[in-house]
Amino acid sequence: MPEKDPVSLLNDRTCWRKARAERLAVIVDAADFFRAAKEAMLKARRSVLLIGWDFDARIKLEPEGETLEGPNAVGSFLNWLAKRRSDLEIRILKWDAGVMQSLARGETPFYMLQWLAPGRVEMRLDHAHPPLAAHHMKLIVIDDAVAFCGGIDMTLGRWDTCAHEEGRKGRRSPWGFRLDPWHDATTCISGPAAEALGALARQRWLRATGEDLQPVKATHEAWPESLKANLRDIQIGIARTIPAYDGHAQVSEIEALKLAIIAGAKQSLYIESQYFASITIAKAIAARLAEPDPPEIVVLNPDTAEGWLEAKVMDSARTQMLQRIRAADRQGRFRILYPVNEAGTPIYVHAKIMIADDQVLKIGSANLNNRSMGFDTECDVVLEAGGDRAVGEEILAIRNRLLAEHLGQEPQTVEAALARAGGSMIAAIDALNGEAPRLEPMPMRELTAKEEALADSDLADPERPRDFWRSLPAFLRR
Repeated sequence: MPEKDPVSLLNDRTCWRKARAERLAVIVDAADFFRAAKEAMLKARRSVLLIGWDFDARIKLEPEGETLEGPNAVGSFLNWLAKRRSDLEIRILKWDAGVMQSLARGETPFYMLQWLAPGRVEMRLDHAHPPLAAHHMKLIVIDDAVAFCGGIDMTLGRWDTCAHEEGRKGRRSPWGFRLDPWHDATTCISGPAAEALGALARQRWLRATGEDLQPVKATHEAWPESLKANLRDIQIGIARTIPAYDGHAQVSEIEALKLAIIAGAKQSLYIESQYFASITIAKAIAARLAEPDPPEIVVLNPDTAEGWLEAKVMDSARTQMLQRIRAADRQGRFRILYPVNEAGTPIYVHAKIMIADDQVLKIGSANLNNRSMGFDTECDVVLEAGGDRAVGEEILAIRNRLLAEHLGQEPQTVEAALARAGGSMIAAIDALNGEAPRLEPMPMRELTAKEEALADSDLADPERPRDFWRSLPAFLRR
């Protein structure tokens, strides 16, 4: 009998919209992203929409030497671009609480006022979300012709190359201080899928500002010349998280999508995430690991979260999740690891990626924490092979490229190790894990009573808007 076509996981529960991408490229680490974004914006004629958690006007798009036309600092570049193109409108939507974070990082009021001054570069603040929630989508849309969607913000500390070398010249603060290595990922998309992401960006602008922007019909090529597409003429899905607020219903497509990916993985599930703190996700992974023949699941996290309070809350929650998962992992099919560079310095994992077998690739802004499932605004894109062998091979090639980066190897070396190991990611990682760069096992420890209380509360990582207010009285009584 002929094989049945695989059932698609892209449906009304898991996706807001499906659309064709003329080209799709997966961009790993911000050095390539910043350059590609500048190339695409140089081709803009009518509209540039930047929708993000944060933007910093001071960061350099090419910190190790300019090769492209225009100023290097992103703020100066956007102002220069607007002055050169009389029909071009540039709009920036930034999370409202991000302003305080910008000031804390030293982005002076002078730079902030550059964005707020009248002109064709307009910055608005997004506060259309519940108290203490965050606007976390990361989108750049140029003329509805090209869109970037992923996990990288155009802000301080994101720029890095795939090598993550110690003391890299371009990885410095505006004051010249060295910054730690940073791993991230995003996508570049053209065609009707870029138009769909443009529609989503305009929806968010409308929700935040009350201004209804009109779509732009692209009549020109805006794809970055230096960027090679991984795939052409494929269908992608767009999934969102939008919290219930101001009469708008809860949207949790990303949560449903992630659960569907976990449930559907057959041999392997590869995950990169800034956090590992979602109880819903942890339960789903534990259920798979308790099966008679579970898939291998490899999770890459940073060794610790940024900031004292975030580390206390999120690292403690991660420990709780791992206790549940390791109790279910009776066959040794689960690993959680963090990468280090050649000097042994931990690399901060900020990417948000899920790859199931050779069938599914998801990249976006949503982490494996409760907030990303229902409290913050998020946007992910997802690609299914759907039985297409060429697409499946490219999905695996992207996963193997990521493993190669973290192991300090060439992709061909990773592919050979996987072949020798019968496709086992865990066995291949163990075989290739030598001197740094390498992947280190995440240590486990006992939590203190205060850490347990923080991990159990919804104060820092609520699942839904109501959870924060329900948990506050109980937390204050502790």
